[in-house]
Amino acid sequence: MKRTAPALAAALLLGLGAATGADAQDQPGSGTTISMARATWDTGWFTAEIYKQMMEELGYTVEGPTTLDNPPFYQAVAQGDVDFWVNGWFPLHNTYESTFKDGAEIVGAVAKGGALQGYLVDKASQEKYGITTLDDFKKPEVQKAFDRDGDGKADLVACPPGWGCEMVIEHHLDAYGLRDHVNPIKASYSASMADAVAAHENGEPILFYTWTPNWTVNALKPGEDVMWIEVPKVDLPEDQKDLADAATVNGVAGCVADPCQLGFPANDIVPVANSAFLEENPAAKRLLELASIPLDDIFAQNAKMNEGADSAKDIAGQASDWIAAHRETVDGWLEEARAAAAD
Repeated sequence: MKRTAPALAAALLLGLGAATGADAQDQPGSGTTISMARATWDTGWFTAEIYKQMMEELGYTVEGPTTLDNPPFYQAVAQGDVDFWVNGWFPLHNTYESTFKDGAEIVGAVAKGGALQGYLVDKASQEKYGITTLDDFKKPEVQKAFDRDGDGKADLVACPPGWGCEMVIEHHLDAYGLRDHVNPIKASYSASMADAVAAHENGEPILFYTWTPNWTVNALKPGEDVMWIEVPKVDLPEDQKDLADAATVNGVAGCVADPCQLGFPANDIVPVANSAFLEENPAAKRLLELASIPLDDIFAQNAKMNEGADSAKDIAGQASDWIAAHRETVDGWLEEARAAAAD
């Protein structure tokens, strides 16, 4: 049967409508721009890039991620100036809850329970001086061995101002009476650790704070190059007192004791998002609820970054490769996110 022009036009419009509906269902974020942030520590940039690319697959236009310190991020996400990041560390970041609790919230988890923190020394010095806890840095011979700048104190690679770990380290220096014995280095963490790695290669003693996942434990392997040491007793800032039990961890490879009294609670790495953004974007919310990244994959990428593959292009490519390698899993998350938007 021959169709008239009006019938053809109607059929064409119907087809266009169906296509448009299909596109809208496949890309529920189309027409919406997301403002994303990421942390100042570059070991979290890989995970941020993975989440960015997954959001883009849902059709969102993603601005950033903008690199922010903890205090400005938590203030900005509560106010809606940025929509989310995936670099929350809790309970370490509990100190910021009062800043964001009325406008933002934790949603999902990048990695649960596997994020450790603590103090390490090179294995040779640990054995030579019998170092088991931070208290050993009160010994004159230990202070002298670890004094790299000549101020009479042992040098500790610590955390830059504003980081959650900086607040805990400062608390430890007072709680354990170490102010006159330990000098916390608060410059750029990556630069300070690169200097510490070079010193270790030259046979010099080193003392540093680190967290996992981080490239440091690939460059300096616990149990082989360095050892986790303990704190004299678990003593946390007031807002973390109820987390004391989580600061002693079983089965920490390369610790001087088991269980290991690390002095920092084991953390979850989580997204933190503006509450209004989540309500208005059910697809984005569902993706944040579902997605996660194995710690071993983060370790592997951090090692590549430390070896020089650390440009924005490198990190984007590493994230794309991770998504491709986990395509079936990612597609499952995206399918559920699209379904949430359709409800």
